[in-house]
Amino acid sequence: MLLAELVVPRRMDAAEVIGAGLEIAALGMGHRSIAAVLGRADATVRGWIRRFKVRAEDVRRHFTVVLVAVADDPVMPDAEGTPLADAVAAVVAAHRAATTGWPGMLTVSRWEFAGRVLGGRLLTSPSIAS
Repeated sequence: MLLAELVVPRRMDAAEVIGAGLEIAALGMGHRSIAAVLGRADATVRGWIRRFKVRAEDVRRHFTVVLVAVADDPVMPDAEGTPLADAVAAVVAAHRAATTGWPGMLTVSRWEFAGRVLGGRLLTSPSIAS
């Protein structure tokens, strides 16, 4: 069964829920507040954020390459101030470029898109899927 874009391996939550938590973390909110907003355990959200921080620079680079590959005239995201926020901005920018080039992608959320691009490895490994 192919669910890479919907689920994150070894996680109980959908990529969309984890992505929402990462987007909120990119805004500077702490894991306890995010957990309350999403109705998840503090430790769960803290784990997502810690795991993503380990991968943030690789994710940022990977999605910057994706952005350049799919956009006719790529607009690079501004530096957001933290590696986590920069990585989230790169995912958002690459997804925006993909939906501009392929309107059918509008039915795929940015975190489902990220799951597809990374083969479901949003949080599982420090190396980007090839």
